[in-house]
Amino acid sequence: MILAQAHISFTVSDIERSKRFYGDLLGLPLAYEMVHNHPYTATQVGYPDAHLLAAGFRLGRRDDETAAILELLEYVHPKGRPVDMATANPGIGHLAFYVDDIWQEYERLYAAGITFRSEPVRVEAGVNIGVCTVYLRDPDDVTLELVQRPEAA
Repeated sequence: MILAQAHISFTVSDIERSKRFYGDLLGLPLAYEMVHNHPYTATQVGYPDAHLLAAGFRLGRRDDETAAILELLEYVHPKGRPVDMATANPGIGHLAFYVDDIWQEYERLYAAGITFRSEPVRVEAGVNIGVCTVYLRDPDDVTLELVQRPEAA
């Protein structure tokens, strides 16, 4: 039986660049940094002599030790290659974040050079009616979503 979510993970091409994006730009609190170059790591990931760099960001309040973690992994060895991260491709996901002012975040991130699919839009049908939402891309082309609940709009 699955008990709870442990963490969410994305593979990134440059851990330092991704730490700046998720930590400095998005404001997620850094929970840990690790080097994974142990024999168990190679066994777990299925690559002989695997060497990974990891950074975990808390998805919640800075003081919430039980918050979910976004773990970013850079494969130093073996080095990966970019794939087509188009959101419509099977196997490609996205991560959504609640924000209190979607227009303020959109303008701040847009001014910082972040690529968006559109301006924020209001959902007009379905279970999320009234929500405002917008898609953006991280430095490795991972789709992220900002969501503002209707009562905050």
